[in-house]
Amino acid sequence: MNENYKQMKIKIFGLLAIIGMFASCTDLSDEVYSELLAEEYPENEIQAQLITNNAYSQLQSHIDGGWWFAQEITSDLIVAPTRGSDWDDGGKWRALHTHSWDNNHEYVNNMWRNFYNGVTECNKAIEYLGDAETSKNAVAQMKVLRAYYYYLLIDNYGDVPYVTSFADAPETPEKVSRATVFNNIIADIESVIDDLEGSSTSSVNQYTAYALLAKLYLNAEVFTGTPMWEECENYCDLIIAGPYSLESNRLGAFVTENQNSPENIFTVPYDEDNYQGFILHRRTLHYTNTATFNARTTFWNGFCAQERLVDFFEDNDTRKAGLLLGQQFSSSGEQLFDTDAGNAPVVFTKEVPALRMDASFTSAQIRFSGARMVKFEIKSGVKDNLSNDLPIFRLADFKLMKAECQLRKTRGNLAIAKTEINDIRTAAGATAWDDADITLDNLLDERGREMWCEAHRRQDLIRFGKFTESWWEKSTDTEANHLFPIPQWAIDSNPNLN
Repeated sequence: MNENYKQMKIKIFGLLAIIGMFASCTDLSDEVYSELLAEEYPENEIQAQLITNNAYSQLQSHIDGGWWFAQEITSDLIVAPTRGSDWDDGGKWRALHTHSWDNNHEYVNNMWRNFYNGVTECNKAIEYLGDAETSKNAVAQMKVLRAYYYYLLIDNYGDVPYVTSFADAPETPEKVSRATVFNNIIADIESVIDDLEGSSTSSVNQYTAYALLAKLYLNAEVFTGTPMWEECENYCDLIIAGPYSLESNRLGAFVTENQNSPENIFTVPYDEDNYQGFILHRRTLHYTNTATFNARTTFWNGFCAQERLVDFFEDNDTRKAGLLLGQQFSSSGEQLFDTDAGNAPVVFTKEVPALRMDASFTSAQIRFSGARMVKFEIKSGVKDNLSNDLPIFRLADFKLMKAECQLRKTRGNLAIAKTEINDIRTAAGATAWDDADITLDNLLDERGREMWCEAHRRQDLIRFGKFTESWWEKSTDTEANHLFPIPQWAIDSNPNLN
């Protein structure tokens, strides 16, 4: 996690304790707010930046608050199988896998709440910061970050309320069409893009804005009905020509303390002690893997790769090292055994026999099936939380997006697409593709190899027309499931959401 970000977080808590800026009262005409704060803060750009902290902190929920689960567990690559009496949890994981969620599902609820919390905090900060010259960069960051939260909302829910004020926010806002929100947030980003400064991966800069615009245009046909491949490619080109480079180690962007990776553009910072919420290692590794990593925590033996993901990789593809298979060992090289499985050796298999493994399955099948996910480095002595930042935008994604634009455009250039794809494949030690390999279906598979575990798969499957197809332990479903339903609790509090 970026040290400057940690210091910023510490300072903002001190500042808020003194001035009570974001107290529960929402009356922006309050005497303390208007007279003390507006007159004295922010006096400079550093103080202005501190005011943005609450809006950024809402990103912390991305991994364990529902969004990551809804993008990956709903896909064809990762699964949270029920293992005997473990990992049933009322069927919530199976509902994601089989696309049978409803508007009371925990993560359907959480995403909506978390995204709108982010919008609200951005609106608060924008109104408080005002139009002073010292606030210009911070306000621009908040408008782009607000656009990012709305991008998540239209991606996951479609038509949603679009609110850009805090003091005058309506109590029961009406839904706005997905296309209207799309157009509004693009205009918002473009209006402030020249005011953005800096290069930190943990705060918004110009390249973050380029990346968000590229993502919006990439999915424009889904969001609005009109493809915008040229616009997407233009912003991809700005990023590719920018200060970023591919990691020669294809897992280098995911190591502990990865904030300095030359590949990462915008990340959610996590820290094992101060900015917690990254616990995928606990959700995937077997109980005995604590000895593998000298862990100062416990593991829960849950999430794993579907067999399809394992089979994606050639043997010489270094990205395959993000999957843990075979006999497991302690850090000193001793075989691991599971006393609750008849003292059987802990051997992870790529096959997962069923989504719901009941007592009819062997202990070994229940407890050892499925490759475990170690794409994000797990350091020796790992604690409850990881100190790996989550990349939201990184260079490899935009090279693959540029290739996709070339394949989808009426007069696309196959050679350009091949160059972008092979830059990544050769860095991973995989076989370079020939012209015959450059197809949309193959590109979707390559996006799976490169972007798995980073919360892109649901969106990719929808854009490629594959999300409702059948795959392991999932039947075909309807395009209604391209979107999640608005939570029932939200509808109960605002009938305009019906």
